[in-house]
Amino acid sequence: MPLVSRKGVLAIAAVIDVAINASARPVSAKALAARHRLPPRHLEPVLQALVRDGILKGIRGPHGGYALARERNRITADDILRAAATAEDVGEPPLPGSALVHHVVRPALAETERTVSVALGRISIDDMVKRAETLK
Repeated sequence: MPLVSRKGVLAIAAVIDVAINASARPVSAKALAARHRLPPRHLEPVLQALVRDGILKGIRGPHGGYALARERNRITADDILRAAATAEDVGEPPLPGSALVHHVVRPALAETERTVSVALGRISIDDMVKRAETLK
């Protein structure tokens, strides 16, 4: 069972991609979607959430797209996952609003989430970009 949602993994990959490819000009959502073999409709809500949280900046116009909103070493995996969690779910049903989920499951997982959040806060996009650059 993965600890990070599909949406979270996608958000981290998108930010790394933008960090690598937006040096000359912004990265378009279409190019991002193509590189990650996704329909743009799956990526757009995640990108919008990243812009809302100040991780990416959206640039409008014919040569627009996305660029980092702050330095790579000031963006952590935890920042990205928190932003991605606010993105609209495309095609995924919401969690049930039952008492069991609300009063038992969520509180039981809260401590683990805090521990994971602290660990993810130590991982910067700069660290991951450097690792991705070794793949070339």
